[in-house]
Amino acid sequence: MLELGDLPFWEDRIIEDFLGKPGIAELGEKEWERLVMGAVAQLKKSFIADYVVLGGGNTKKLSALPEGAEQGHNRNAYLGGVRLWQTDPRTRRPKWRVL
Repeated sequence: MLELGDLPFWEDRIIEDFLGKPGIAELGEKEWERLVMGAVAQLKKSFIADYVVLGGGNTKKLSALPEGAEQGHNRNAYLGGVRLWQTDPRTRRPKWRVL
């Protein structure tokens, strides 16, 4: 789980300013959707991800999900993040494996 909303984006502003509610209000839905599509593509490339999970209510405003994106709920992001750090109490090794 990564919270990327506070990353710098443009002219001393952060990603949240453009991809969150403020971005919709400032840019309009059409331009906002174009930025979301580009951001998802960049995230997939940057993290070599199979897919990106988009959370929050604004995903419902997209006309279609970007290629390689799935809609998720914010509470699932938290649970997924917790699972990343779970260890087997007997071996103290992670319960998950990178394939």
